[in-house]
Amino acid sequence: MKGFFTDTTLCIGCKACEVACKQWNQLPDDGFSFTGLSYDNTGHLGSSTWRHVSFVERPVPLGGTLSSFSWLMMSDVCKHCARAGCLEACPTGAIVRTEFGSVYVQPDICNGCGYCVSACPFGVVDRRDDDGRAWKCTLCYDRLKADLTPACAKHCPTGSIQYGDLVELRVRARSRVEELHARGMNEAYLYGADAESQPGTGLNAFFLLCDRPEKYNLPPDPVVPTKKVRRSWLSMGAAAVGLAALTLAAVVTP
Repeated sequence: MKGFFTDTTLCIGCKACEVACKQWNQLPDDGFSFTGLSYDNTGHLGSSTWRHVSFVERPVPLGGTLSSFSWLMMSDVCKHCARAGCLEACPTGAIVRTEFGSVYVQPDICNGCGYCVSACPFGVVDRRDDDGRAWKCTLCYDRLKADLTPACAKHCPTGSIQYGDLVELRVRARSRVEELHARGMNEAYLYGADAESQPGTGLNAFFLLCDRPEKYNLPPDPVVPTKKVRRSWLSMGAAAVGLAALTLAAVVTP
């Protein structure tokens, strides 16, 4: 099983990952105007933005520094979930699990229904305006088949984006957290590194964060919609029984 480990403490916001992703996958640009949210010009992940670097400005120190200001930068990407809501919701079989453990959308089979868009708890999958089909990060599936590193990880100059075997990445990530704690950065922790931290989905692309997930535009407790199907059916059944009881009471009451 392959995946990503993104160490946000090493991210410098250079956007090399965004550029490399667009160049390799021949994705259109997102415009060349700033959003007004710091140095962000892409805003969020989308059908033509498979990597998004966020810039979070905070009026609080980081890691015990004397400064009253700190940056949080993170390169976001599809999580290639172990239990992928998009894959479970796809009615055509366009979304598949590859031999590398990644989640891949087959563009020639996608019919543009959009079920995967609403099923993703991270808001990753998006449809293009021109053809209506769903698109997202492929984990550079074509590069992996040629035994190459994904373009974003290949061009990250600081090693913030690391690609490899998930077992090895998790060991490396835990060691990095221990190192940061020893250096006084007690805020550091792992997001989605194992089933205990992400029981609802299980992430094959996990992160080292230094603040609440919401600060990075990540859900604190992502859950695939199908996990709540049983509860939904029970609720609907209870509602039906209650409605039947009220109807019966209305009929038999003199």
